[in-house]
Amino acid sequence: MNTPVFIGVDVGTSGTKAIAINMKGELLASAHREYPLHSPKPNWAEQNPENWRVAALEVLTELASNVTPTTIAAIGLTGQMHGSVFLDARNQVLRPALLWCDQRTAPQCDAITEKAGGEAALVEMVANPALTGFTAPKILWLQDNEPDKFEKTKKVLLPKDYIRWVLTGEHATDMADASGTLLFDVRNRCWHTGLMSLLGIDPDLMPRAFEGPEITGTLLPDIAALTGLPPGIPVVAGGGDQAAGGVGCGIVRSGIVSSSLGTSGVVFAFAEKVTADPRGRVHTFCHAVPGKWHVMGVMLSAGGALQWFRNALCGEERAKAAASGRDSYAYITEAAESVPPGAEGLLFLPYLTGERTPHKDPYAKAAFIGLSLRHSKAHMARAVLEGVAYGMRDSLDIMREMDIPLRVSRVSGGGARSALWRQMLADTGRIEIARINVDEGPAFGAAILAGVGGGCFSSVEEACDSLIHEVDHCEVDTIRAEIYENYLQEYRAAYQSLSNNFKRMAELIP
Repeated sequence: MNTPVFIGVDVGTSGTKAIAINMKGELLASAHREYPLHSPKPNWAEQNPENWRVAALEVLTELASNVTPTTIAAIGLTGQMHGSVFLDARNQVLRPALLWCDQRTAPQCDAITEKAGGEAALVEMVANPALTGFTAPKILWLQDNEPDKFEKTKKVLLPKDYIRWVLTGEHATDMADASGTLLFDVRNRCWHTGLMSLLGIDPDLMPRAFEGPEITGTLLPDIAALTGLPPGIPVVAGGGDQAAGGVGCGIVRSGIVSSSLGTSGVVFAFAEKVTADPRGRVHTFCHAVPGKWHVMGVMLSAGGALQWFRNALCGEERAKAAASGRDSYAYITEAAESVPPGAEGLLFLPYLTGERTPHKDPYAKAAFIGLSLRHSKAHMARAVLEGVAYGMRDSLDIMREMDIPLRVSRVSGGGARSALWRQMLADTGRIEIARINVDEGPAFGAAILAGVGGGCFSSVEEACDSLIHEVDHCEVDTIRAEIYENYLQEYRAAYQSLSNNFKRMAELIP
């Protein structure tokens, strides 16, 4: 008898990834396709959903050629959160999708907060404040700036849910991803029609919301023919990338958090009940685990900050990597390791695309602070790594204020490959850091949800207990932790000193 196979599809910002795993969690096949991100104006970030469609079909076709298609029990979906796909009555895309890192909607966020009766009232409604990356302000931006397209809009889908429509013909989402629209009643796990009424948003624009492992549709015959997969494969709701990533790291019980070092940096904590920060510095969303929630701090540039540093300033390291076959990041982190903690007085604010936690500031900018003739590129590399680690500490401290148990943090994402960065997270965050036996990110969580929805596991918790375990740990070095504590205070003070300058400088850009 053939062993069941589960597919996870991750519609990411830089590309779409699909993996196939079996009942033991073993990776049977994977495929990836990249696509561009466009920034037609400062602080704008857009993508063409057609690129997602092509990429998704190509990775599924590749998987179908590397596993026995008839063994595939279910498909789970995940992807970048908050993005807005505007569809007309014929399900045609009306304009490029506005992404999670798009910062154009500050006026609409102010309007939402005012119409809700203030930030405290808004947090009471949907457990979160209005942030530029969320979906609701994007809908209002379309209404304010492209009214002709708004009038034609009949459905608003999140990125992975556009791929769901491509695969199944169904308009649906999951409750974790829906939580990031700012239109979802996180406490009661349903759309907040009262807030929609205040904002003048038709509830029919939004798709039906499901729990993560629930089946939302089945693979269409024409898509099956295109990809080589059998028709009728169940497609489960899945989860936004952070909730699916939480499942993929086994963050399904209290006390275990995850620290993800992808393009963005995310600290993700499990919650048995709704726990919202009244100041809105962290997000409280539904989890992809049925009936559970999560609290999440998000910094918009983490691995993205290191990638910027590499691309902008490390041509020599990139050339050496091309010649040697080594990863260019290995050369950068080796140089950083030669510099003492604190980078000899050099700080880096990693706010390359604004910030979300803890500042909620679309105008925030990155900065090196304290540069002197003493400092080299190695110092700058270490400052970038440390700046991201300080930003992750901000989220941990807010969670501590909220009395969320923090025993160990499981690290994931591309940055987790760096032993130096992992140790920095332990020392700056004052928390034990663990790696786990899998590193496939949100796609692995989506595949787990598919396994539950396909009936091969009784619950998400059972699946995670069976498939995920810790393999090594970084303990806190108390001496380095004290050094970092002093620099952390200066890091926080630097943002406070510069925040008004950032906004004024943004106003100087034509």
